[in-house]
Amino acid sequence: MREVLPELLGWWRADVPVGLATVTRTWGSAPRRPGASLLVGPDGSAVGSVSAGCVEAAVYELCRDAAADGVPRLTRYGMADDEALAAGLTCGGTIEVYVERIDRNTFGDLDRFAARVTAGQPTAVATCVAGAAGRPGRRLLLDEVGWRGSLGTPAVDAAVVAEARRLLVDGRSGLLRADDDGAPMSVLVVAYPAPARMLVFGAVEVAAAVARMGRFLGYRVTVCDARPVFTTPRRFPAAHEVVVDWPHRYLSGEAAAGRLDERTVICVLTHDARFDVPVLRHALDLPVAYVGAMGSRRATEDRRDRLRAAGVGAAALARLRAPIGLDLGGAGPEETAVSIAAEIVAMRGGGTGASLTDGAGRIHAGAPARVAGSAGDR
Repeated sequence: MREVLPELLGWWRADVPVGLATVTRTWGSAPRRPGASLLVGPDGSAVGSVSAGCVEAAVYELCRDAAADGVPRLTRYGMADDEALAAGLTCGGTIEVYVERIDRNTFGDLDRFAARVTAGQPTAVATCVAGAAGRPGRRLLLDEVGWRGSLGTPAVDAAVVAEARRLLVDGRSGLLRADDDGAPMSVLVVAYPAPARMLVFGAVEVAAAVARMGRFLGYRVTVCDARPVFTTPRRFPAAHEVVVDWPHRYLSGEAAAGRLDERTVICVLTHDARFDVPVLRHALDLPVAYVGAMGSRRATEDRRDRLRAAGVGAAALARLRAPIGLDLGGAGPEETAVSIAAEIVAMRGGGTGASLTDGAGRIHAGAPARVAGSAGDR
């Protein structure tokens, strides 16, 4: 829903109903994951998507119908379904889509929800997408400490919130099973964790391109360097923060404050042993997702020698991606940034970085693992 939120909130504030489709489950080579949304406004405009374009037209019409009659729909499109083939789903996967009407009555706390998502505060929305009459469309909003709304009874609310918080901590969306006094329900939890962080050390030209790419990928980007003349917001307009400090000191402070986690990526672009050896020594001891450092082959070997001399062990050194990035054959700041981003995405998704032309099997990774008690594949 994040990608359609500005338009959705605008129509909600205008008190005009809209149709919203959300992916609830996927199987096989489906291009979008649970939580992806398509919004259809009262003027017929469409924002977002639930597939790679295969079934958008069919889902678009369902959104218009739901906005008009207020009746929610849960529909599945897959290669085995004649309806799906007619709709044009040719990717080989299967998707399940929940379509509903959104207005001030069906989503009374949308403004509160939007404010938290926009501010980067962890939040999740749990919506009943299948169940006994009167259940579909019920929802609750939750964060780390409380919730608003209800899916039915206090007992089912508490059970769903407990599972949904686990998904929120993991940064995953998924479908849960719930039981409301003997009435089974399927509940879609769409999680909006705080954005993962990208720390870019070194106020160099490539850093500006890396910051732009990081922001494009959804990271909260910080550029840090100890040289104030180069480390300015004007030189790094895409960064959320521009910090003048010694990289190792800033990194140590952020780690001590608990503002880094296993999703954090660190790109060291300083080209100067005074800066990069101290910050890498600390970074390689942190449980972060990625640590990469720029430099030539010779500079990389020299840096590794310096890190060993500073007490960095073999296991920690093995985590260092250096020279940083994938071999794309590019040049210049922008193409270098694409190379770095490609390596980060490949490591995050478990990809090989190889050409898809030369591979076999599914293109898209499977859906994230589901929590115990979820609906699962059927």
